Amino acid sequence: MMLVDTHMHFETDDLTKKKELLNRSKEHSVTRVIASYCEKNSFYQSDFPDIPGLFYSLGFHPSEAAFIQEEDLLHLKKQLTTVSNVVALGEIGLDYHYGKETRKKQLMLFEKQLEMASELHLPVVIHSRDATLDTLTSLKKYHVHGVIHCFNGSLETAKEYIKMGFYLGIGGIVTFSNSKLYQVLEEIGLSSVVLETDSPYLAPVPHRGTPNEPAYVLDIATHLSNILSLSLEEVASITTKNACSLFDLKKEL
Repeated sequence: MMLVDTHMHFETDDLTKKKELLNRSKEHSVTRVIASYCEKNSFYQSDFPDIPGLFYSLGFHPSEAAFIQEEDLLHLKKQLTTVSNVVALGEIGLDYHYGKETRKKQLMLFEKQLEMASELHLPVVIHSRDATLDTLTSLKKYHVHGVIHCFNGSLETAKEYIKMGFYLGIGGIVTFSNSKLYQVLEEIGLSSVVLETDSPYLAPVPHRGTPNEPAYVLDIATHLSNILSLSLEEVASITTKNACSLFDLKKEL
């Protein structure tokens, strides 16, 4: 059985600690991990080690919109084309929960990166919070595909994204007692779903209150197998196939 964590964040640039985290993941059947780098400083201060099973998603988060200059976008494009094992552009998108005052700058940054993804033929990893309408409007302007990171929306919104060819990133939120996300998944199934942790954030039950990590994809998959009455192997097989297809991940490590 093999699982994929399609979205996580490293808290350190210490290579030894990164390898320890990835080794723990493999002990829990998580054989592939996509690390997201989405802050301006990370593009200039981080290294991107070539480790078997580790892939990268690079892009500027909407919270960075007020700080990004044209030269930063040029640097991003260079990184996307030179860093080994880059499989996506992201996470990018819109966040009006805390950042309404930068709405125009967010939209401009978002669409410049969508244009870049289209040019480079890379899937996009979309962050959308309290901004569904504008997110959909922008996505429809560009020939892109990808994943809606940390999806927690309605059935109607899920169907709209899926109709556009997007996958839904499902993480620890689905395990929370107050989450209604299971109702959406009962309707759509797993054909357009990939798994993610967003670690170190949003640790699933039974790890809430502790730092999340890619190994906990197994807990998310186990929860999905229970609520959808599927075997754990079926959940792993479907979601891993989806991730490998979307991000063109290597079939064998």
